Amino acid sequence: MVLSHWGRHRAPAAGVSAWWDHSVQEQRIFNNHQRLTLMTATSAQPWSGTPTHLLHHPAAANAQHVPRALFSGLGLYTVSSTYGDTIIMPCRLDVPQNLMFGKWKYEKPDGSPVFIAFRSSTKKSVQYDDVPEYKDRLSLSENYTLSISNARISDEKRFVCMLVTEDNVFEAPTIVKVFKQPSKPEIVSKAPFLETEQLKKLGDCISKDSYPEGNITWYRSGRVLQPLEGVVDIVFKKEMDPVTQLYTMTSSLDYKTTKADIQMPFTCSVTYYGPSGQKTVYSEQAVFDIYYPTEEVILQVLPPRSAIKEGDNITLKCQGNGNPPPEEFFFYLPGQPEGIRSSHTYTLTDLRRNATGVYRCSLTDGNSLVASTAVTVHYLDLSLNPSGEVTKQIGDALPVSCTISASRNATVVWMKDNTRLKSSPSFSSLQYQDAGNYVCETALQEVEGLKKRESLTLIVEVSIPEHDEADVISDENREKVNDQAKLIVGIVVGLLLAALVAGVVYWLYMKKSKTASKHVNKDLGNLEENKKLEENNHKTEA
Repeated sequence: MVLSHWGRHRAPAAGVSAWWDHSVQEQRIFNNHQRLTLMTATSAQPWSGTPTHLLHHPAAANAQHVPRALFSGLGLYTVSSTYGDTIIMPCRLDVPQNLMFGKWKYEKPDGSPVFIAFRSSTKKSVQYDDVPEYKDRLSLSENYTLSISNARISDEKRFVCMLVTEDNVFEAPTIVKVFKQPSKPEIVSKAPFLETEQLKKLGDCISKDSYPEGNITWYRSGRVLQPLEGVVDIVFKKEMDPVTQLYTMTSSLDYKTTKADIQMPFTCSVTYYGPSGQKTVYSEQAVFDIYYPTEEVILQVLPPRSAIKEGDNITLKCQGNGNPPPEEFFFYLPGQPEGIRSSHTYTLTDLRRNATGVYRCSLTDGNSLVASTAVTVHYLDLSLNPSGEVTKQIGDALPVSCTISASRNATVVWMKDNTRLKSSPSFSSLQYQDAGNYVCETALQEVEGLKKRESLTLIVEVSIPEHDEADVISDENREKVNDQAKLIVGIVVGLLLAALVAGVVYWLYMKKSKTASKHVNKDLGNLEENKKLEENNHKTEA
């Protein structure tokens, strides 16, 4: 019996009886050894039973006296692999010099072996058993390292490397663990909104294709959410795919929100184990719309302005600070007990001074919240007496008044011919220089665009008295004066016409005189020519 490879291993501590707990299984292995030896000796020819000469093999004679530790290999050794990768299992045995062959098997849950690979040390040949789940996935190297491609969850088994000599069967078991990283967790079935003071489902955190199963944790703004009755309710469940044996984990979160959760991010994570230890993967953040009731109502006047005057248009805007904001309100006008149902705005056009008062708005759901605001419609009235065009005589008295009625104290300015007066005009005895264009102008300084003005055109005439004692020309005298003026105008016009006629006559006369002179000159010329002709005739005759 060769024990050189086992000198460093200890027998089981459970005593001699423990050595034989699996005697039946080890006997089966030994019988397999006998059959495998026969196959090697006969060039791997089929066999029908146990050859007679092997019954007297030294190993057969001593099989019942060999401790089980010799068949247990080096103890439990674990190989971790990632799902889909290649599992590499070294045979953790020293290869003996008289090695006949090496073989790999795995053990079923009931302990029965399933042989999967065989390699002869003499013929350097490799054979793989007909095991469907490992077809085309196995590779056995010269140093008896077994590789399994495309690792699956079903590969989690106890594999055993067996090295067989003429004297012994040496075994080294290896435990295979397969890990699969789960998918990145995702928050699904998210609530469209959360309501304060209500326990409501926030969403589901789901992570798929994990092995072994992972654990899901919820976070609010980076802090772990712990279950709390009536506030935080977390339900975890896992499901295994019967084909892939991968797990899908789902965690449902019911949450009672508050206004403090506005814009707060919620996340979840999955913690899992891999070949290198524990790891955690986080989901994307999710921010939820938080619904909460209205706690305050505000009433605004639009457009914003420092003051409102008659003729302006305003819009009343009522707002509630709830989420979602209220869409309808009751508007109450001054002196009207019944509210006007409207959206969040109500428009008033062409305001008059009687629109001054307190305006209110409230919710339509019977809530006692009410908002109010005071509106003052400013006005300005101006009355000038007299106004327009007024004609007076020198010395007349003319009382002038500019009356102001306004919502506030107004300033009054008098202008004469575009020149500002220091005081209001007063005419106890009109003078010629009092004539002119007077304007009374007033304005409310606090109200933009609120101005009024009225004008007075004063004509002051000079009286022409007929008698010294008469201060005022009567209508009859005025008519006489007008008649005299007309007579004077007629005389002047007549003289002008006479001068015009005389001028025309003179012009005609001068024109006629020039024409007559030309004819006389012409006749005289003819006489002189005739005289010269006669003289010439006389000279010729002589």
